[in-house]
Amino acid sequence: MSKSGYDMLLELVQKRRSIRRFKSDPIDDHIIEKIIEVARWAPSGFATQPWEFIVIKEKEHRQAIVDFTASYWDYCLDMEKARPEWQGKTWQLKGMTNEPGDYSEAPVYIILFGDPRALDALPMGVQCDKHRKQLIYQSSLANAFLHMQLAAATFGLGAQWYSAVQTPYSSCLIKDYLGIPPEFDIYDMMVLGYPAIKPTKKFLRKFSEIVHWGIDNKGKFRTDQETRDFVKRARAWVTGMHAKKTQS
Repeated sequence: MSKSGYDMLLELVQKRRSIRRFKSDPIDDHIIEKIIEVARWAPSGFATQPWEFIVIKEKEHRQAIVDFTASYWDYCLDMEKARPEWQGKTWQLKGMTNEPGDYSEAPVYIILFGDPRALDALPMGVQCDKHRKQLIYQSSLANAFLHMQLAAATFGLGAQWYSAVQTPYSSCLIKDYLGIPPEFDIYDMMVLGYPAIKPTKKFLRKFSEIVHWGIDNKGKFRTDQETRDFVKRARAWVTGMHAKKTQS
């Protein structure tokens, strides 16, 4: 029996995983173009389509971006010292950059930019609501980025959401380096390449815990203590997963 469209979609979503260690094998341009073509069809608020894509393949330019974001990890390591003890282990950020097989080895970076000028196409009722205006803008960019992630998975490629490019210091330098107008926003960068590791089993909440039917939902959501327990389990999974990748 052939698979239904839903079965194929679910299999694709399950196949898509965030990868942080890559092979340096090149990727054909036509594959990169097909990945971005899927993103072009993403839904956007009121057809604003506020996205721009820059593909970085040259090693020297990829290394420049690595260098621009390197200080972010130093800051993060210091900030982890302030983490409340009840949340569990702190991040051990060793091996995130400049290690054999890490994200800097990936052959392609795709940076997704947002052009806020496109928001002039929004209805005035939205333009005058700063919160809703920003939410529609960010949601539209998120849709395009997720479409790219799913498209990459169809080619057997691994991808990483590399949000360090959003930080003020990194964003300022990257936009200047690439000749991007200062009013543009970096949404995120997709690191793209063939996986150098096999991803671990995904950590998911149970379906029955997150789905609620109808209107009688009083007392059916997680308590504060249950949420704290989940936070500790989630952090234990993430820190443990990262430790294994660092040692591999």
